[in-house]
Amino acid sequence: MEEALREGDVISLEENFAILEACLFAAGHPLTYEKLAETLSLSVSATKEIIDKWKPIYNSCDSLPRGILLVTFPDSCQLCTREAYGDYIKTALGIRRNGNLSQSLLEVLAVIAYNQPATRTFVDTVRGVDSSYAVNALVEKNLIEACGKLDAPGRPTLYRTTEDFLRVFGLSSLRELPSVQVRGENGEKVDIAPDTSFLESSSADTPDDEPQPAESSAENS
Repeated sequence: MEEALREGDVISLEENFAILEACLFAAGHPLTYEKLAETLSLSVSATKEIIDKWKPIYNSCDSLPRGILLVTFPDSCQLCTREAYGDYIKTALGIRRNGNLSQSLLEVLAVIAYNQPATRTFVDTVRGVDSSYAVNALVEKNLIEACGKLDAPGRPTLYRTTEDFLRVFGLSSLRELPSVQVRGENGEKVDIAPDTSFLESSSADTPDDEPQPAESSAENS
């Protein structure tokens, strides 16, 4: 098969996916569809179609349980290990350090993820405490990033989640964020859903209004 590939013969769908799998495994980080398309001498749309076709088959454990997943993002894809096997990986590689985020970082990340783009002042208001350290730490970890300035006095910085955020939490897009159920002031159950309206707006990088808390719908307890 190697000679056929070098000579430019027609490559089957299965062989194309095998090439993509090899590239993603060797990379160890997300590869853009554009780069993969260039590698296969295909269009970006055709490359995405191959990934989309094989993703559910590849990630299924029906035939053979796998320790890795094919994770897709808006402009790239990656092979990642399954979270369930994290402890085994740490043991095998001698990793002692715990990479989990602290409670405060998770709180700030959740507020931004469900209300992005959001300012630090907005996060402070929701949490009731100063979030400067947590915001800076999340920026350093590349889980959130600055995405513009709010058109308000002082022009505070707006933050949104990054593609690394999607990768770390095994999401293909922000639309896959689950709804969160909390208790309202009167004890009723309230579903908090992520606000992804900014994804449809071409001016998401420079919004004119302070973001509002994610939409919620109350249910009877």
